[in-house]
Amino acid sequence: MAARLLLGTVIRDQIYAELQEEIAALGAAGIQPCLAAVLVGDNPASKLYVNSKIAACARLGLRSELHTPPASVSTEELLDLVTELNRRDEVDGILVQLPLPPQVEAKRILDAVDPAKDVDGFHPINVGRLVAGRPHLVACTPAGIMELLRRYEIPLAGTQAVVLGRSDIVGKPMALLLLHAHATVTICHSRTRQLPEVTRRADLVVAAMGRAALVTPDYIRPGATVIDVGQNVVTDAAEAERIFARVPDRLNAFREKGQVLVGDVHPDVAEVAGAITPVPGGVGPLTIALLMSNTVRAARLRRGATTAASARR
Repeated sequence: MAARLLLGTVIRDQIYAELQEEIAALGAAGIQPCLAAVLVGDNPASKLYVNSKIAACARLGLRSELHTPPASVSTEELLDLVTELNRRDEVDGILVQLPLPPQVEAKRILDAVDPAKDVDGFHPINVGRLVAGRPHLVACTPAGIMELLRRYEIPLAGTQAVVLGRSDIVGKPMALLLLHAHATVTICHSRTRQLPEVTRRADLVVAAMGRAALVTPDYIRPGATVIDVGQNVVTDAAEAERIFARVPDRLNAFREKGQVLVGDVHPDVAEVAGAITPVPGGVGPLTIALLMSNTVRAARLRRGATTAASARR
């Protein structure tokens, strides 16, 4: 039996409907949340991501600004821009799109963002709050996954969870959120020994290693929930045929376009898992939805506003 699909698009639309109610209430109080996005240089993938975030702001009625320093920008020049955005009270959220050019000290830039405006949840103060179980603004992808699990009523308390990947953006905050939800959490990474044996013990597997189709059916206990965070572009024909040998529609799409998007989870895992997120259409839409949610939350907390919608969330 094929796994139940956990559709991020469905949960995104639910979150957006709730946010629109909250944004309307804030608007009635004279507050229009504002997100300032900083996009350095001409990286095509970064442009696509930022444009998607700006479009989401427009969809919800949030105000947005796009700042586009050249690829030659220095660390000091970018720090000056962040300092200016911190100073402006009408800006509620600051997003610095990664990756930054090699000459820029990325950690210095991210650490310079006002924690109250850190809608990506990367600042050490916000990470510390998460560690202490007092989350303020949480990294968007892990927060989105928790919304997905909650709204699909996937039980967490008392379960065994494995997080594949230890990045500051996904793996570490994901493990902390699951721990606070009373799961027993194991974090794995590229040097974990006997990885399939570790993951097969899990009720929940979150795959965020950045390796195309790494997680095959032998990694998964039958009936387990699998969350696929991977966003890998496959351009090699032999690799595409290996991964999608039993998914002719995706293979045909590769042959037409010369590339295909695949997660960290092999598509055949759907025949073993009890529930699984698709790629695309799973975790991806939730990352932007939680960025919008964090922007609204930042505006509300910074301005001391309480709405009926926020009280329910």
